[in-house]
Amino acid sequence: MIITFCGHSDFIKTTEYEQKMLALLEENVGDQKADFYLGGYGKFDSFAYDCCKKYQETHPRISLIFVTPYLNRKGQNNPLEHNGKRYDAILYPEIEDKPLKFAIYHRNRWMVEKADCVICGIERGYGGAYTTYRYAKSKTKPVFNIVDKTL
Repeated sequence: MIITFCGHSDFIKTTEYEQKMLALLEENVGDQKADFYLGGYGKFDSFAYDCCKKYQETHPRISLIFVTPYLNRKGQNNPLEHNGKRYDAILYPEIEDKPLKFAIYHRNRWMVEKADCVICGIERGYGGAYTTYRYAKSKTKPVFNIVDKTL
């Protein structure tokens, strides 16, 4: 099973959202083996990572996987060095033929394509996270939004 996550980069975490996230993971994953595909950028991604790490502590068959949109960004610190220490594995989707400017967009679509389930933190009807949310809904995959908003 593969679970992926998407949410706004300015997401504000709360105890209520954490409880909802952990409950969704318990309901949809339980004790089965699962890979959690995480983006690693922005506040929702940090929130999702923290929740998944907490879940993994009591569910050892879970793997936290960083799906990077970039192999190497010139002139910047390589995100793989830092993230390689936090995650169980790092994946790079087959998007090398896509313009670097759209790497995150294509990475997010790839994550949705691979996922059995998508968990979101979407509060507004615009932006990259919302685009990913709409894409997941169009694929008729189970999509859960921990934010109580009608979009």
